[in-house]
Amino acid sequence: MSRAIIRLLTCGSVDDGKSTLIGRLLVETDSVPHDTIKSAKTVRRTGSTIPAGEIDFSLLTDGLEAEREQGITIDVAYRSMALLNGKRLIIADAPGHEQYTRNMAVAASRSDIALVLVDASRGIRPQTLRHLTICSLMGVERIIIVINKLDAVGYERKVFDSLIEELNPTIHRLGINNHTFIPVSALHGDNVVYKSDAAPWYTGPSLLDLIQEHEGVIEVANSSPRMAVQMISRAENFRGLAGTVVNGSFTKGQSVVVLPTRKNAKIARLVSFHGDLDEVTSTRAVTMVLEPDIDASRGDVIEIEEKQTNPESRFTANLVWLGESELIHSRSYLFISGSTQVTGMVTSIRHKLNVNTGEQLSTRTLAMNEIGVVEIALDTPMSLTNYDQSRVTGNFVIVDRLSMNTVGAGMVLHPLRRSSNVTEHHYEVTAEMRSQQKGQRAKVIWLTGLSGSGKSTIANAVEKRLFALGIHSYILDGDNLRLGLNKDLGFTKEDRAENVRRVSEVAHAMVDAGLVVIVALVSPFMADRNEARNRFADDQFVEVWVKTPAETCAQRDPKGLYKKARDGQIPNLTGVGQEYEPPTGAELVLDGTAEIDENVDRLLKVIV
Repeated sequence: MSRAIIRLLTCGSVDDGKSTLIGRLLVETDSVPHDTIKSAKTVRRTGSTIPAGEIDFSLLTDGLEAEREQGITIDVAYRSMALLNGKRLIIADAPGHEQYTRNMAVAASRSDIALVLVDASRGIRPQTLRHLTICSLMGVERIIIVINKLDAVGYERKVFDSLIEELNPTIHRLGINNHTFIPVSALHGDNVVYKSDAAPWYTGPSLLDLIQEHEGVIEVANSSPRMAVQMISRAENFRGLAGTVVNGSFTKGQSVVVLPTRKNAKIARLVSFHGDLDEVTSTRAVTMVLEPDIDASRGDVIEIEEKQTNPESRFTANLVWLGESELIHSRSYLFISGSTQVTGMVTSIRHKLNVNTGEQLSTRTLAMNEIGVVEIALDTPMSLTNYDQSRVTGNFVIVDRLSMNTVGAGMVLHPLRRSSNVTEHHYEVTAEMRSQQKGQRAKVIWLTGLSGSGKSTIANAVEKRLFALGIHSYILDGDNLRLGLNKDLGFTKEDRAENVRRVSEVAHAMVDAGLVVIVALVSPFMADRNEARNRFADDQFVEVWVKTPAETCAQRDPKGLYKKARDGQIPNLTGVGQEYEPPTGAELVLDGTAEIDENVDRLLKVIV
């Protein structure tokens, strides 16, 4: 079955003519209101050379005032037009600037056709190759490479042919099979809507003809038909699970399973806005009434019982990093796919991709707009498919848990065997029983602060008092752990995140054993400390900020670190070469310049 709607993306480097091309396409197909065209004849960008009275086609897609002022596209501009074959074309004009690659990647994930523009007078640029790579990773069905501004090079065929020759190795490497090259001049309209005599050596169709001949079909993946629960629909004597069906169809009376709980039921009703249905197909929104009325919530996935997939917690994925701050593996992020949201982390980066050559480069992190292959570990299994099976159910985004900004876009390659080979065991002796045996409340006291703030000194004094009171305790000191468990870690942001993760896991095991655990660790980043907190119950974690002025810490300098930092021997010393993010919600703030006994007394009040 053919699609009634075709989604088209225009992308490429800055000033390659994307907005002008789309504006020309809209005007010459009578898809723009006449008053809008009138405005485009009078309004001009700063520095525009288009004479008054002529249409500035680029203004028809740039909607933000900032875009008009700067003469660039920032956000993705969407426009709609009707095709001659009765279909509807939704056009996404993506920004060309590198810092807005995130906008382009999101638009590409939903597009059927991509127009990758190349300025014939400037040639292939890095952003051209980056956008081409992202279109390939996102599974865009057809890619049309538009060689624009042929008028600037006298419509020379050798320029067109040389650009094709330059791009062919990249297209072959990316495995792009359905692609076409077309020469155009968006400014003059050559080969956009109508064939032009300006380049008589080109005998192919116009761009509009290429778009209209696209026969995309609705995706029916090899994976199970499914519906992600978006909301619980309730009324008097009615409860249903609402969502949108993808990858196939459901029929009334079918046996289904709710993932990840694996609870079984039958479809009693399929309710739509227009009444009950016997069958619902892909892309349709519906409310399912199950029998029995099993417990399910937003983010759960409903699949046909005999075709159910296995929710996975470990997988490999292609990742486009979109955050301004680099990816820090071992730091906890939110992973969102559809209505499903779980926490997890990138455990390793296999390599990053050089978009110019295709070379796979070794790396410890990904910077903004870099593309790599990563391994991911989720805290809760998620029902995902391989991206090559379904673009709908094989994608996810990564969200920073502090800023709530989207920082990554991922496409699942395959699950890892370790995901299903590891099973949690539950033993009869519980953490509560171990605490009761010792007659104490197990918890972790997390001391954070600059090097030299007094964390280890306070920890030592507190443990001596606890020992005298008969309370079972243990100190996890950052330096001591770096002599053994964490000797492989350095002091970069990603290594500090892994350091905190490992320490929190050891502390969790000790709290499970019924101990009072005192952690003395710089742990400079709030996100890492928050992740450590999330590992424990609310009443088991006490964050203590040992607040000592940096000048005092440098004067004390018990380990000689500040002197080494001043001499340039330690580039990542917290407070000197690396920032420290003070706690904003610490349960206790200690004055690192106060008497030891005073701080110990305050700490004991939250322990005993």
